[in-house]
Amino acid sequence: MDTAEEHIVMLPFMAHGHLIPFLALARQIHQTTNFTITIATTPLNIAYLRSAVSSDPTLSHSTRLRLAALPFNSSDHNLPPNTENTESLPLNQIINLFHSSAALEPPSHRLVADIAAQEGRPPICIVSDVFNGWASRVAERINTTNVSFSTGGAYGTAAYMSVWLNLPHKSTDTDEFPVPGFPDSCRFHRSMLHQFIRAADGTDSWSRFFQTQISLSLGSSGWLCNTAEEVEVSGMEILRKYIAKPVWSIGPLLPPAMLNSNSSTLTQHSGKESGISTQKCVEWLDSKPKSSVVYISFGSQNTISSSQMMELAKGLEQSGKPFIWVVRPPVGFDQKGEFRSEWLPKGFEDRVSDGKQGLLVRKWAPQSDILRHKSTAVFLSHCGWNSVMEGLSQGVPIIGWPLAAEQAYNAKMMVDEMGVCVELARGVGSGVEAEEVRKVVELVTEEGGKGGEMRRKAVEIGETMKAAIREEGGRKGSSLKAMDDFVSAIVSSAAERRRRSNGVATG
Repeated sequence: MDTAEEHIVMLPFMAHGHLIPFLALARQIHQTTNFTITIATTPLNIAYLRSAVSSDPTLSHSTRLRLAALPFNSSDHNLPPNTENTESLPLNQIINLFHSSAALEPPSHRLVADIAAQEGRPPICIVSDVFNGWASRVAERINTTNVSFSTGGAYGTAAYMSVWLNLPHKSTDTDEFPVPGFPDSCRFHRSMLHQFIRAADGTDSWSRFFQTQISLSLGSSGWLCNTAEEVEVSGMEILRKYIAKPVWSIGPLLPPAMLNSNSSTLTQHSGKESGISTQKCVEWLDSKPKSSVVYISFGSQNTISSSQMMELAKGLEQSGKPFIWVVRPPVGFDQKGEFRSEWLPKGFEDRVSDGKQGLLVRKWAPQSDILRHKSTAVFLSHCGWNSVMEGLSQGVPIIGWPLAAEQAYNAKMMVDEMGVCVELARGVGSGVEAEEVRKVVELVTEEGGKGGEMRRKAVEIGETMKAAIREEGGRKGSSLKAMDDFVSAIVSSAAERRRRSNGVATG
C-alpha cells in the first residue's frame, strides 16, 4: 500500500483540554508518517487551533496538516451566541454544549465523504474523541475505521467510563463503593463524584449524553490513550480489560521542548494570551531558591468558591512560601470579568507583592515555563490530565484539588498508585481552612520527609515519561513503539477493507 496518499480525519471534542492533545497527537503522527491529517471542529475552535499551529515549529509550515471548519450555530442549542467550547461557560449550560456536539455528525460525514470522493478512497482512519462516539457511525457509513482517542490517562478514563455507564454509587447507601472493572480492594468515595453524577439516574440529560457516546466509542476498532505504558501500569491493565480492544498508549502528548531537558524557554502552545510576560515570570522565579515556589492553577475552565479563595490566600501567606497563583473570579461570577481584590484578604496582593512572596497572575500564566523552572517545588492543581502530565514530566509533585470530570480519579491514582500527590480539597463545596493549606504546603515543600519522597518519585516518573517518547541508539521508547503499532494496525486494516471491496467489485 502506498501510504503517501493516506489521510486521517480527527474529530476532537469542543473543549480546550481536548483540542490541545488532539493537536499534539497530530504532531506525533505527522512526525511518524507522511499521512495528510485533517482536524475538523467548529469555526471558533478552528481559529483557536490555527493560533496554536502558527506557533508550532513542526506544524506551522506543513502542507500535510489541514484544519476544516464544521458549520455550527450555538443559538440552535440554547447556548449563548458564539459559544463553541466549554471556556467560561456557566456550569448549568455545559450539558447543552455536550448535547450540541452530536450536531457535528452530519457535517463530519459530509467532510469525510468529500475527502473520499476527491481522493478516490476513504480516509485510512477517523480518530475521534471519546465524547464523539457518533464518529463510529460516520466511519461505518464511509467504509473506514474509527479509533477513539482518550485525552485523559488510563486510570482516570477507565474510572470515568465505568462510573457513568454503571452508576455504582446508586447501588449502595454507603459513601464508599466498588467500581466495575477495578479490583475489589479499590474503593471510590462519593465525594469524588461531581454533583451531576451523584444525581444521575440513567434518564437525566447528563446520563443520556455520556452513556450514549461512551457506549458508541466502545464500539470503535481500538483506542489511543494519552499516557505511557510504564507510567500507568495498572491503569493500562484495567483500561485494556474494560475496553477489550487494542489500546495504544502514545503519551505523554506534550510540547517537545517540555520533554527535552536541554531546551530553553518555551513557545506558548495553548493558543492563549498570558496575563504576564514569560520574561517577567522567569525573572521572578530566578530570584527564588531552588525548589521553593508553589504554583497554583485550576486550569482554563475551573475556579473555586469565594470562601475557598479567601482561605487559600490566608494559608499561602501564613506558610511564608513563595508562590505564583493564576487567579480567576470565583464560582458565580463572570469568568471573563476582571478579578477583584475583594475576593482576597484585605491588602493581600500588596503585602505579598511588596514582600516578594507572591505573584498573582490574571488570565493565563506561561505554565510550561513555570513548571520547568528549577525554583518550582510543587503544583497546586485541579488534576486535569494535561496539567498532571506537564507537572510530573518536570518532576514536580502535586497538591490535588480536583473540581470536575475525571480529576478526582486522577488524584486518587497519584496518591494511591504513584505517591506523588496530597489532596487538599475536593470540589467547590468542600470546606477549606487556612491552617490546613499552610500545613499541606509546608509538608510538600519540605526537603526531607514526605515532601522529599514525593519529589523523588515525581522525578522518577518524569524520567520514565521522557524515556517513553525518546529514541536512542536505534531503540524506541514504549510510546514511540505504540505509535508505530497503531500506524501498522490502521494500514493493515485499510488494506484488508480495500481488498474485500475490490473483491466484491470484481466478483
